[in-house]
This record gives sequence, structure tokens and C-alpha cells, in this order.
Amino acid sequence: MATATAPPATGSSPRTVLAMLLLVYIFNFLDRQILAILAVPIQRDLELSDSQMGLLGGIAFALLYSTLAVPLGALADRTSRSWVITVSLVVWSGFTALCGLANSFWQIFLARLGVGVGEAGGVAPSYALIGDYFPSEQRAFALSVYSLGIPLGSAAGVMAGGYIAATVDWRLAFFVVGIAGVLVAPVFKLLVHDRPRLAPPPAGSAADRADTAPAAAALPARPVSPSVRETAAILARKPSFWLLSFGAASGSMLGYGIAFWLPSLLMRSFGFSLVEASLFFGALLLLGGVVGVLAGGWLGDRLGKRDRAFNAWVPALAYVTAAPLFALGISSSSATFAFLLFLIPQALAYIWLGPVLSAVQHLVAPPARSTASALFLLINNLIGLGGGIYALGALSEFLQPIYGEEALRYSMLFALMLYGLAALLMALAGRHLRRDWVAE
Repeated sequence: MATATAPPATGSSPRTVLAMLLLVYIFNFLDRQILAILAVPIQRDLELSDSQMGLLGGIAFALLYSTLAVPLGALADRTSRSWVITVSLVVWSGFTALCGLANSFWQIFLARLGVGVGEAGGVAPSYALIGDYFPSEQRAFALSVYSLGIPLGSAAGVMAGGYIAATVDWRLAFFVVGIAGVLVAPVFKLLVHDRPRLAPPPAGSAADRADTAPAAAALPARPVSPSVRETAAILARKPSFWLLSFGAASGSMLGYGIAFWLPSLLMRSFGFSLVEASLFFGALLLLGGVVGVLAGGWLGDRLGKRDRAFNAWVPALAYVTAAPLFALGISSSSATFAFLLFLIPQALAYIWLGPVLSAVQHLVAPPARSTASALFLLINNLIGLGGGIYALGALSEFLQPIYGEEALRYSMLFALMLYGLAALLMALAGRHLRRDWVAE
């Protein structure tokens, strides 16, 4: 009896492809997170409020980043995933450089919209390429290695941006990271190629399929993908997709919010300088983030073999554990004590990436992975990234008459309830994953 096998990889090895995807993802978060460490000098020079900075860090980026990810993911499924990523890298890097030319809120707002347009085409096709190059039993860990771009890129943006802004000017920081991304793009395209994607097996009996297998194998492989509507219809019927998406979005509201506003908290409430805040937060992202991302992928692959529900239950436990530790760190008056308290929940905040992203990949057949990932990112980023940063900034502004300079601290404390909601939704998602899973 003939069995369907994946076509052999062409061009670079899976490890090389993963390394290049990781490098591009580092630039993705470097360009995204650099605004957090530059918030204080930008607010000072452009005379912006906390809610305006929240709009720049959140909805200005997330609006088109989230919505355009769906058509660009579908385009990547139907054409070339590597080309979509390459062009996207050039676009978002160019708009990052343009942020350095802004002289008003609306100028930098429009530039951030452009960064979101570019980055919309980077992540979902990357998830799909990893799904093409790595087998199911290795996918959660491979996705977690790719997700190291989040802490590595964020830390690089925070440290490099803080140093350049403190020694030269915040505008130069945008120019440097933007131009560097443009230079990486041709190297990425040279080394990363799409794997051939085969059409679904023909309908009919097993004997019919066996008889036609040699002929089908002789035909050139073609990218075959269901439409966005068809993929959305498949996912809409699966409760695990909704629970995973809204669970991740709830956690991301707090995660993105803290990641954006923590440098400002360090300067306002702990008396840090710009460079001190960048080193503190950069070290936190590197140590906690790297451990958390890798641990999540390892746990997802290991426990997921026993029960697919663990792909959601592991993040649920991480959220429950992280919330009280974040509260202690935010409330602390000692910078050293706060660093130690933040370290563990910072790691736990990244646990969800490998298991959940792998689970989303397994809710559809391989030809629809980019589109499915983009639909997941639409919910996660529009709510989590678009809403979280603005919500914490607006809440801080609302609380200023009561708490003064400590308003941002209390804004973060009130937002910790989001982790409770995220844990509940993830726990419920685990119950449905066993039935909704698509085996390869």
C-alpha cells in the first residue's frame, strides 16, 4: 500500500533555514521593541502623552500588521513563502528607518503603520516554512527556537536603542536598525527556498490511490492551498482554535504591555537612567526569555507525545504561576529584588509560544498552514498587541491624579487579571485539542 511522503527539501538544510528565519525574526522584534526603550526621549521631544505612546506601540503597529497578515499568509501559501518574507523584511526595515525622520505624532504614527504593513508578511509564512522543514515530533521545539527572535530581538532593540539614544540621538537608533534589516534581505533569499508542496491525494479507494501514486509522483509538485474562506471555515468549527487564540491574546495583552512600559517604569519609579533601564530590561529579556521559549518548546514536544492537551495546559500553568511573581516584582522598591522577581515570570511569559504555535499548525492540513497561522495572529495581535500597550498607557494616564508618578506601576498591577483569563481559556482549549488535531 502506497503512503504519501513529504517531498525532499531543496537548497539549504533545515538548520540553515531555521537560523535564517530566526535572524529575520530578531529584526522583526528589534524594529518593534526599540520604541519601548526610546519612549521617554520620544515623549520628551515630540511632547506625547502616555496614551499617545500607547497608540504608537500598539494600534499604530498592530492594526495593519494583524489584518494584512491574513491575505499575505494566503499569498505565501499560493506563491512563495520565502519571497513574501524577503519583501516584507525590506518594507518594515525601510519604514523603521523613516521613524527617525518623524517630527510629530502623526508622522511617527504613519511610519509605525508602515512597519506593521511590512511585518504582516513575515511571521505566518515563517511558521509554515518550519512546518514544511521539520517533522511533527520536532515542530514545537523548532518553533520555539524560531521564537527566540522575540527575546533576542527585543533585548537587542532595548540595549542598542538605549545606548545609541543616550550617546547620540534616538533618531539614529531607528536609522541603524532599519538599514541593517534591508542589508540582510538578499542574504536571506539566497539561502532560504520553499519546499515543494504536493497536491492532496486523489479521491477514491485505497487501491485507486495506490494505482495512481506512481503517476502522481512523476508530476511536478505544485503549491496547492485552500482559500482563506475555506481555511477559516475549517478553523471556525474547531473550539480549540478560538480558545487558543483568545487565550494567547489575553496573555499577550499583559505580556506586550509590560514589555513596552517596563523601561518607563524603571525610569519613573526606580530612578534609572536610559542606559541603566536598557541594560536591566535587556538582561531580563535575554535570561528569562531564552529559557522560557526553549522550555516551552521542549515541554510541548515531550508532554505533547503523551497527550496533545498539554500543548494548552502547559501555558495555562505558566500564566497562573507568573501572575503573583509579576505582582511582587512590580510592587518592589528594590531594583535588585525586582530583577530576581521578574526573571521567573519573564521566562514563564514565553512558555506558550512553542506549544501553542505547534498546536495551531496541527489544526489544518499542511497546505493551509500560513493562512491558519495568520488567522491566529490576527486575533492574538489585534487584541494582545493592539490593545494591551494602549490599555496600560491609558489606564496609567487615568490613574495619574490618584497615584502621580506611580500610576504606571498600578496600571500594571490591575492588568495582571488578564493572566487569570488566559489560563482559564488555555485550560479549556486542552480539552478540545485531542479531537481537533490533524495528524500528518
